[in-house]
Amino acid sequence: MSMEFNHSFQMAASAIKKARTLVITTGAGMGVDSGLPDYRGEKGFWTAYPMYEPLGLNYYDAANPMHFDEDPAFGWGFYAHRIDLYRRTTPHRGFQLLQEWINRYEMDYFVITSNVDGQFQKAGFPSDKIYEVHGSIHYLQCTRPCSNAIWENKEDVPVDLSTMRAKKILRCPHCGDVSRPNVLMFGDFAWISDRSDEQSRNYGSFLKKYTPPMVVIEIGAGTAISTIRNMGRSLGKNHEALIIRINPRDYKISPPHISIPCGALEGLQGIQSALAQ
Repeated sequence: MSMEFNHSFQMAASAIKKARTLVITTGAGMGVDSGLPDYRGEKGFWTAYPMYEPLGLNYYDAANPMHFDEDPAFGWGFYAHRIDLYRRTTPHRGFQLLQEWINRYEMDYFVITSNVDGQFQKAGFPSDKIYEVHGSIHYLQCTRPCSNAIWENKEDVPVDLSTMRAKKILRCPHCGDVSRPNVLMFGDFAWISDRSDEQSRNYGSFLKKYTPPMVVIEIGAGTAISTIRNMGRSLGKNHEALIIRINPRDYKISPPHISIPCGALEGLQGIQSALAQ
């Protein structure tokens, strides 16, 4: 490990020890060490879903809500496969390290994520401490939608992997129309944001009563969709939060904020080693 790398871990550890409040912000890079794809670029998407390459479809094409209207078996093929993947995935050790720091240093905290995979809940973080800005793949809504109803998805949908078409179409229990995951897709005008809006209100209440100093650990949040980075930037500007950015790419951030150019688990384990010294 380089001296510069080690220095970054030491600075991050020092900030965490002093913090009274921790905000964890994450993008797709948080799930990579659990074995989840980050879909970065067409090649990254096709590596995760090789069956789409001959069709010439990228992530933006596959994650388009129009499929649920025009070809529900195709729309459900992509999302049902992802739901199954997320259900089978075990959150990596980094999730546990974050919980250990929260408990050890008696910090209040909140999680903000653009991921729809439900991994923080699976790792044991309470639902009222999580803001999923793009929704959750584990909840459903009506495609139309006929109402603002959002319900938990407890069903299995088998998928023909050669065609990526679902063998079963889930339907809205209220009107019988096709249902879809309650996630914000590309070009999406039918997403029901009520569940995320409630989480946003919880986050707002948290911000009103937090105790400084605040540290933000930003993990695996890229620049293509800058929602997560913007939220961290806002905390730095409006709440004098110190940001620790863990990212193997696009990792630069201006001092006094701390840049750690590596993956999620490596970065969190590096901070853990520094905390243990």
